[in-house]
Amino acid sequence: METQEGVSKQSIRERIWDYMESHDIADFPRPVHHRIPNFKGAAQAAGHLPHLQAFHVARTIKVNPDAPQRNARFLVLESKKTLLVPTPRLRTGLFNKITPPPGATKDILRKCATSQGVRNFSVPVGLDSSVLVDLVVVGSVAVSEKGWRIGKGEGYADLEYAMMVSMGAVHKGTPVVTIVHDCQVVDIPEALVEDHDLTVDYILTPTRVITTGCARPKPTGIMWSKVSCEMLTKIPVLRNLREREKQAGKDVTLRDEPGSQQPAPGPIRRPQDRPQTGPTSGCQRLEGVTGAAEGYVTWTQPWKTANSVTSASKLSEVP
Repeated sequence: METQEGVSKQSIRERIWDYMESHDIADFPRPVHHRIPNFKGAAQAAGHLPHLQAFHVARTIKVNPDAPQRNARFLVLESKKTLLVPTPRLRTGLFNKITPPPGATKDILRKCATSQGVRNFSVPVGLDSSVLVDLVVVGSVAVSEKGWRIGKGEGYADLEYAMMVSMGAVHKGTPVVTIVHDCQVVDIPEALVEDHDLTVDYILTPTRVITTGCARPKPTGIMWSKVSCEMLTKIPVLRNLREREKQAGKDVTLRDEPGSQQPAPGPIRRPQDRPQTGPTSGCQRLEGVTGAAEGYVTWTQPWKTANSVTSASKLSEVP
């Protein structure tokens, strides 16, 4: 979606990514393009987390698995709180509970907070578990002081939150925190914010703690009219949630199903088109496809290269 001034979510992403690379703010893995960018000072920014009252009272905290949130995951474990981490691209479930070995030292806890540690020291959390998430920590590419958030464009953070709502793990008062570099805090036109976009309540940077006071309602569940058949094929837990909501009498018509009133945002990328054997729950089985969640929240043009932003002042001038 683009505003009248021609600013889109993707153009803001490109400016942030280019600026972080050109000013050597980016940290491994690089380049940061098409990622939740890791940055120098990420551990310092996460260090503000334990000072939030929302963190102090929380017992169970969900933190995304990206590199800039590694120290946040460690701080949750060090505080002896329950840490939940979403599974990559939601392929094997919604999230895993990190279970450090008994008597784990700080060094062991730091290993548990890495991507490898998440794989080695975790157990899956099923839909039938009565988990209640008290605090949500997400990554961002850009965020505004008003609480508007832009991710990397694949939509998983928004979808994860919507799925947690559907399973009763979060409610409208559950606070959401994002951890970013100062240069990632920019003006974002409200016209770019859609009903399925997750907003944030706190922004942590290396130099600031921003309380957004965002009053815009967060997603109240999965918007099935924005879910594609491709996503349903790629994400088993999403299929399970859809069946539950269907049995509860909710409208679970997908955006590319017959009878859907939601136009598709654009053609799905298909490395190969294979003969279809017939519909499954109103969807065709898709094989060899990529970008499973992109259509859920991203209505942008295909990836493009933007001109590098050469100064912080120019970056802050994003309308």
